[in-house]
Amino acid sequence: MKAVGNILKQETGRWLNNRAENSHLPFRRRERAMLRFRQMRCLQKFAAVHSSVHNHFNQERHLYSRDNFKLNRAAALAEWRGLGAA
Repeated sequence: MKAVGNILKQETGRWLNNRAENSHLPFRRRERAMLRFRQMRCLQKFAAVHSSVHNHFNQERHLYSRDNFKLNRAAALAEWRGLGAA
């Protein structure tokens, strides 16, 4: 920073880096989960199944009313149970 001439623009101190650090939290959570897998193949198989299930049940609750969310969730569970029974 001294060589570039930006030493006065750099803000250092307590809590000044929180926005950058907090933006990495979901990535770190995923990274921590990946450490449990010993082989990349196992991780890839899990990720393939998990993504399809997560996309099926992820309803983005904040966009819907509670009644509408419950109807969508019940429909997703019924479809999931139908797929499991077949």
